[in-house]
Amino acid sequence: MTAVSRPIKIEQNETEPMTVPLASVETLSEHYRQLLRGLGEDVEREGLLDTPARAVKAMKYLTRGYHQNLDEIVNNALFTSENDEMVLLKDIELYSLCEHHVLPIIGKAHVAYLPNGRVIGLSKIARIVDMFAARLQIQENLTRQIAEALMQVTDARGVGVVIDAKHMCMTMRGVEKQNSSMATSVMLGAFRDDQRTREEFLDLIRR
Repeated sequence: MTAVSRPIKIEQNETEPMTVPLASVETLSEHYRQLLRGLGEDVEREGLLDTPARAVKAMKYLTRGYHQNLDEIVNNALFTSENDEMVLLKDIELYSLCEHHVLPIIGKAHVAYLPNGRVIGLSKIARIVDMFAARLQIQENLTRQIAEALMQVTDARGVGVVIDAKHMCMTMRGVEKQNSSMATSVMLGAFRDDQRTREEFLDLIRR
């Protein structure tokens, strides 16, 4: 295979890094300290002395996707190929945060596309999933963002994405349904227009 070194066209705001000025770790740590105090905790006790700073570090990591973009993630890992059959990467573990309660979403993504003269490096599919998952999300938007980004960078004939995930905002609070999971799908191009392509994709991820 020969690398295709042409720039990726960025069209969607979701694919661009956030430009909002960031608060300092010290400022964010103080906000966490105030939150803990407001919940009735003694922020001076030994176990909580470093908790605000640790929480800030964790949140910065869990939302790192705001400061990544498709150019960086794909890094020109696009290769010419005569293959025109479906490429599927399934059971991609993902972790995200619900934008309504800032609680974890834990699940798996299944991503497929029909090449149109070029293929993308396999690890880049997982990295695209991670980039969008590492933001405050609802699963419906996450699924579509992954599908549209892959369609954009590969110029594929079609893309299909299915996510199956558990939401801690449902299992840890609220209705407290421990065994419930949510499935979302987005089909673009041939995956939407051709029933046989769609059925092949869904059959493969069930195996």
